[in-house]
Amino acid sequence: MKAVTWQGHHKVSVETVPDPQLQQANDAIIEVTSTAICGSDLHLYEVLGPFMTPGDILGHEPMGRVVEAGAESNLTVGDRVVIPFQISCGSCFMCQRGLQTQCEVTQVREQGMGAALYGFSAMYGAVPGGQAEFLRVPHADYSPIKVGNELPDHRYLFLSDVIPTAWQGVAYTGLKSGDSIAIIGLGPIGQFAARIAKHHGMKVYAIDPVAERREMAARHGVMVFDTGEESLNQIREATNGRGPDGVVDAVGMEAHGSPIAKAAQISAQFLPDAAGKAMMQTVGVDRLAALYSAIDLVRRGGTISLSGVYGGAASPLPLITMFDKQITFKMGQANVKNWVDKILPLLEDPADPLGVDDFITHSLPLADAPGAYEMFQKKEDGCIKVVLDPTKSAV
Repeated sequence: MKAVTWQGHHKVSVETVPDPQLQQANDAIIEVTSTAICGSDLHLYEVLGPFMTPGDILGHEPMGRVVEAGAESNLTVGDRVVIPFQISCGSCFMCQRGLQTQCEVTQVREQGMGAALYGFSAMYGAVPGGQAEFLRVPHADYSPIKVGNELPDHRYLFLSDVIPTAWQGVAYTGLKSGDSIAIIGLGPIGQFAARIAKHHGMKVYAIDPVAERREMAARHGVMVFDTGEESLNQIREATNGRGPDGVVDAVGMEAHGSPIAKAAQISAQFLPDAAGKAMMQTVGVDRLAALYSAIDLVRRGGTISLSGVYGGAASPLPLITMFDKQITFKMGQANVKNWVDKILPLLEDPADPLGVDDFITHSLPLADAPGAYEMFQKKEDGCIKVVLDPTKSAV
């Protein structure tokens, strides 16, 4: 089969690799019909190279149809399914508490990490990912989300990661209708976090340096601002001088405006593997401009929800400010299946209340993945969300 593989810093390629095989009775194999490039994939492309091996198959936002079903998979050949980005069992202590990203059966204990993830480096189990023609799905008796046949893929695909991540990000603020919320970053997660907050009746402010991203959010009734102190002051003025009740940081470790941390991250990519891993695990720092802005902006006694991925072990934080402002933090990878029952009816609603029909900016064949990664990373051509179609021939 063809698959998108990591080959080095800023380098991916589409290669022919062995087809996946059933390994356990509760496995399934799907033929992938749609698979998206996530902002987290860019962390592998840009920052987390020391944890990657050339040839690793990327991707954790797939959906498709079952072509092989293990005897204990609870699936049937032909079922249409969305695959959550984490692999979870559904029955352990953590899964039963809605913490599927902490699944005790699939935890990557040798790395000290939570549940295994598709296509996301040795830190999360080095499981082959879903940017491929076919995908092996472990724990298929629980993980897959069965969907109907009437609607196109794009109405369901983002159940794999983007929309549950955004939903959890907003939910973790603990806010309600009438409260004010700021979204920092209008990439894929930020776009849906803003729409979800708007759907819940909140006053939504959003910050991003890219005009096309601001324009997309504005189409959905979000008040948008460029980055910088002037924008923060405008949001404060709109919230009685206090700042918003909550902030969602939807940017993470690669924020603009952190040149020293960026240089440290990039230098780690070119050290020998062991040294690069050690640097990231012990002295690694993140680009923290977005998080600093969130701490500065949120009102006293407010909540900051981290949806953007951070990976630094030595990231400096202004604890005196965080303590003095009495800020609450909530964070973590999205527990996808914990939110599906709330989200799915909105995706199947003909009125499209979350605006899923206005999200994908680039739909391309799998063969175009290398150029798509570069375009997405550089924010070129108005690129906000790329979906790859393994069934489509290259142009």
